[in-house]
Amino acid sequence: MNKYSAILADIEQKQAAGELRPGQKLPSVRQAAEAYGCSVSTVIRAYAELEKRHFIYSIPQSGYYVVQDEEKGTDVNDGIIDFASSSPDLNVFPYRDFQHCLNKAIDTYKYHLFTYGDPEGLGALRETLVKHLAADQVFAKAEQIAVTSGIQQALHTLAEMSYPNGKSAILVEQPSYNKFLDFLEAEGLPVKTIARTADGIDLQQLEEIFRSGDIKCYYTMSRHHNPLGTSYSDREKKAIARLAAKHDVYVVEDDYMADLGDRRGFDPIFAYDRSGYVVYLKSFSKIIFPGLRIGAVVLPESLADSFHKANQLNGAALLSQAALDIYMKNGMYDRHRDKIHRQYESRMRTLHDAVNRYNEPGLLEVSEVRSGIYAQFKMPQAVNLERVVERLQKRGVLVLSGKLFYLSDYRQREKFLRISISRARPEQIQEGVQAVIEEVKRGMNV
Repeated sequence: MNKYSAILADIEQKQAAGELRPGQKLPSVRQAAEAYGCSVSTVIRAYAELEKRHFIYSIPQSGYYVVQDEEKGTDVNDGIIDFASSSPDLNVFPYRDFQHCLNKAIDTYKYHLFTYGDPEGLGALRETLVKHLAADQVFAKAEQIAVTSGIQQALHTLAEMSYPNGKSAILVEQPSYNKFLDFLEAEGLPVKTIARTADGIDLQQLEEIFRSGDIKCYYTMSRHHNPLGTSYSDREKKAIARLAAKHDVYVVEDDYMADLGDRRGFDPIFAYDRSGYVVYLKSFSKIIFPGLRIGAVVLPESLADSFHKANQLNGAALLSQAALDIYMKNGMYDRHRDKIHRQYESRMRTLHDAVNRYNEPGLLEVSEVRSGIYAQFKMPQAVNLERVVERLQKRGVLVLSGKLFYLSDYRQREKFLRISISRARPEQIQEGVQAVIEEVKRGMNV
């Protein structure tokens, strides 16, 4: 490692370890040159880079100081245990890294960022996504990829557009992603349903619906389902791909948790598609910033024209795309992904440890998930679900009722809570699980 890189790495490491406090003055340029055994110009260049990354700031005639750590003290929950939010943990947001990438994007792309650009997405980012998606066994060419203003916008387009099969209905699982269900109901789009539980899906029923249900597309989450937290087995994924081709039904595979789930041995439905019937969706909101509003859609050739015509005005901001491209190319994305995956996996272990400690036979059925951010806490039918939610809120524990994840007219609902660990601090999880179980027991005795 050269002296310049060594200075950067040493100061960043010391700040991360707490050896450099916010507001602490750094050694002068000459002192640092002596300490690191390098020239003054090398230290000046390293300090300039650290200032650009917002690790330090300079005061004329005074010197260089460590900036206030923006990622510390962002938790303003005031003792609230948040099992409801699915947004990324504020304390792991890569603020400085991404701000650096935004600055570099402006320097790199300059005036190109302020034109209308390609409605299918920034060419450089789409080329980068080819390699990125291949890590998830999604092999696609750049021209198959569309960059959208978030995955919700892509879902709206896919729900409203026409398909080559000439069919009209959208098949959704029950339960499923609540915001998409809300959109379908608000727009009055034709919808059919199939039950999905922690044990999976009835493939015979799926085939019957595919065969006779006038289904143009089937919306599913193959990995870390929202709200169940569970994933399809390889057998189920292969069967879905086969049935889609057999019955001329398109599959809209929302792999929103691709980067936060267990990547080992997982192949999406897309990997088993040999006939061009799977649309693959990838979100970046769960790993960087929800406000970034960037999603990627991998389209079969038969849907590309229809999708692009329907989605012309819904592309993501070019500056955000350029910054994401740089963030991925320089390795920051992979490092950040691995960091938060480890953190969330540890929190999920803590959750299951707490369930094993406090749960009782016949009380809660908890989906066995080891990665991702969601778990289903299924409770006895005798319990008043909404009352449990209200009592927990009074205790400072926020949870979501499973009722929110069904269409309004769907009657065969399971009674459960969706528990999210993304915003619950590790030291709060045991206390929160204990409170949930106490309130469910209280509900059994009412």
